[in-house]
Amino acid sequence: MARNKIDRIGVTNYNTYGSKMTIVKYNDCDNIIVQFENGYTSKTKYITFTKGNVKNPYDKSVLKIGYVGEGDFKCSVNGIHTKIYNAWFNLLLRCYDEKLHIKFSTYKNCTVDEKWHCFQNFAIWYEDNYYEVKGQKMNLDKDILFKGNKVYSPETCMFVPQEINTLFIKCDKSRGDYPLGVCFDKETNNFSASCTINKKCKKLGRYSSVDKAFLSYKHCKENNIKIIANKYKSEIPNILYTAMINYKVEITD
Repeated sequence: MARNKIDRIGVTNYNTYGSKMTIVKYNDCDNIIVQFENGYTSKTKYITFTKGNVKNPYDKSVLKIGYVGEGDFKCSVNGIHTKIYNAWFNLLLRCYDEKLHIKFSTYKNCTVDEKWHCFQNFAIWYEDNYYEVKGQKMNLDKDILFKGNKVYSPETCMFVPQEINTLFIKCDKSRGDYPLGVCFDKETNNFSASCTINKKCKKLGRYSSVDKAFLSYKHCKENNIKIIANKYKSEIPNILYTAMINYKVEITD
């Protein structure tokens, strides 16, 4: 006598990320279809369902923020994460990993636009905007176009050669009580100004006031940014070149 077919349609469970799933089709224990609350369906086995190991591309699997989504871009090939996935993962890491903020406090309070919580959306933007400059590591920058910006988004970000990116890095922890490029010289009871050029500290002189010392630094820094902009003019997007040429160093930076 043939055994009666088990009817498990309507049975629910939760996967390892807490997403509710329901069996909507049951052929046999090796061939079932489950549906998640967001409408996504997946073909799987009943034992996989019972163990909660059914994957949902909308699960917030990265730092409880990022999810893979549905699209053409793969997270890995032959078991190795793709370059785009690593860029996306590291972006979320720098913004939402509290342990990392202990060492790199500049990323504290930075956020990622909700559109980029989805890997597929970030990957599309990456493909459209990534470029390379020979001999340079490319960095994802968020605040050259918009000074002081804390949000990584399609509207605020661009890829820049590392030599350019380092021009705009500020070490707030070590700057002390004075503006960028300025420190107090106890021996002369004056203020000294200096600026890093080609990884070397260039002394700009001593001045009787903070404002005068800062103006010396400002002139040197802005001039150096223009020099580097022209160095890379033919290799970088015009929007980046224009931003560098027009960049102003402020005493409040």
